[in-house]
Amino acid sequence: MSSTGVEARVVITGCGISGIAAAHKLVKAGFNHVRILEATGRSGGRIKTGKFGDNIVEIGANWIHGPSEENPVFCLARQYGLLSPDALTPENQAMDIGGHPPWIPNVFTSSGRKVSFEDVFPAVEMFKELLAESSEYQEGGEPWPSMGQFIRAEVLQRSVKEWKADNKISLQRCMISTMLKVECCISGSHSLDDLGLGGNGLYKTTLGRDCTFPGGYEGLVRKLMSELPAGVVTYNQPARCIHWNNSDKRGAHVNIECDDGEMVAADHVVVAIPLGYLKKHHMSLFRPPLPLHKMHSIQRLGFGTNNKIFVEFDSPWWDEDCEVIYMVWEDEDAMVDQVGDIPGSWIKKLFGFTVLKPTERFGHVLCGWIAGHEASYMETLSEQEVLHAVTQLVRRFTGNPIITPRGVFRSQWCHDPWTCGSYSYPSRGCSLQDFENMMEPLPSKRSLSEPLQVLFAGEATHPCYFSTVHGALLSGWREADRLLAHYSSSTRPAQPTESKL
Repeated sequence: MSSTGVEARVVITGCGISGIAAAHKLVKAGFNHVRILEATGRSGGRIKTGKFGDNIVEIGANWIHGPSEENPVFCLARQYGLLSPDALTPENQAMDIGGHPPWIPNVFTSSGRKVSFEDVFPAVEMFKELLAESSEYQEGGEPWPSMGQFIRAEVLQRSVKEWKADNKISLQRCMISTMLKVECCISGSHSLDDLGLGGNGLYKTTLGRDCTFPGGYEGLVRKLMSELPAGVVTYNQPARCIHWNNSDKRGAHVNIECDDGEMVAADHVVVAIPLGYLKKHHMSLFRPPLPLHKMHSIQRLGFGTNNKIFVEFDSPWWDEDCEVIYMVWEDEDAMVDQVGDIPGSWIKKLFGFTVLKPTERFGHVLCGWIAGHEASYMETLSEQEVLHAVTQLVRRFTGNPIITPRGVFRSQWCHDPWTCGSYSYPSRGCSLQDFENMMEPLPSKRSLSEPLQVLFAGEATHPCYFSTVHGALLSGWREADRLLAHYSSSTRPAQPTESKL
């Protein structure tokens, strides 16, 4: 690397995993002037571990998705000794779950019955087949504009043939509603009608059965942070405006104006800010404004809310081997994944619960999952109101009028001013080009200005691992590599191909 690289001033806005990854790689490569500006008082961003009673719970990122050799989060976690022995077995790493863990389910219905999984198995199988088929569509060849429309149309057509002899056709279709809500949580969308069919096919999974961090996901953040020089991060220092494409008397091409008025001069800024925040603030955050194609992609890509509601019970009302509880509303045979009256029935969007394991460690704690506008509405309620709604739900579905949870604890990602939601998804009309536009550095190639003034990282800039921690991490490394390549020789490498509108 040239000596100018060592002296280059690199500012990273955002101390989430993508910003940390970029800083880590640059510092290791010998960059002496790397600084992270973080809007909040903590590192980690959407990786956030908290306490619920005596339990360590994940308020944000939950799993390592596809923990195997090609997943850098898994490799780092293993290197740092943060995983349990069962997560490290060759069998676990070789498992191909296609993004959907093979959990052991219990199924309860709104009439207070626990039904056998066999009773709804045809619906779950058909749903799985349709998900597999949907991921084969690339932009341009889709029979339907959205995932929701595709699934509903196909189920209606196939169920007549496959379930006509089944007197439980209504229950099967109600189960499809529950599976649609599960998929809303996985994708982070309000409804699968918002999720593009071709865009959804961009997402790639890696091998391995999803695993968690016994000591909390933030352990990974702490390990990475401990390897950065002291004082690299300035906390509670939001960037108000990034002034780029202007050389000032300090020779800076980029000046980051902070909320407190401080001006930070830089040669390069890596923007590692959630897409939810960019959607709201990109007009005021960049001077001059972003190029039109980049603005359009920020607006086109989806960014939704997926929240958790942790609930503790004195004793379990689910089976000992149960890993997931599905709630099936018997009035939802129209295959719906959103409610008409959000204030009155937001709780219907909660598809059910995952069981926190091992029981020896957690006691009897469930994690409820809810996505979309109903999840945002839930955040506006008091904890007492959420507890009441969950209590009524559990009593109704179990048929047991005296079950009383000890307490609840929920996430509130939509109203977090620095994230404005949970993670990105390819909405209707999105294509690979949008992700390429997201990661394109400024100024663009055809400009004669100094290159790589503004670089972009974060899960929403990864073309096939969007919405994941490993996607965010890889995007941070990618932008660090871009700067390393830039300074590695005096003959600078060609910039990545120019994005189109």
